[in-house]
Amino acid sequence: MTDRIGSGPIDPKLSAMMNGLAKGIDTILNGTETPGPNGFLLMVFPFEGFAGRCNYISNASRDDVVTLLKEQLSYFQGMPDTHEEGLQ
Repeated sequence: MTDRIGSGPIDPKLSAMMNGLAKGIDTILNGTETPGPNGFLLMVFPFEGFAGRCNYISNASRDDVVTLLKEQLSYFQGMPDTHEEGLQ
């Protein structure tokens, strides 16, 4: 069976970059507060082929991320499709 998006091994090249981004995002959103008042989730996945992994990093617990993703998916599925494909 071929890998689906999200099921491949973590890309070590992305891991280092994402850790740096996460530290920067956390500092911008929360300053020096630990834990800060703002949570974030960064997801990185391949556009081509999808034979990779959806790498993610967050300052939230895994359980909170799962809850967030379920709620966000439900919200997105209930929205009318009014935008063209791409960044909005």
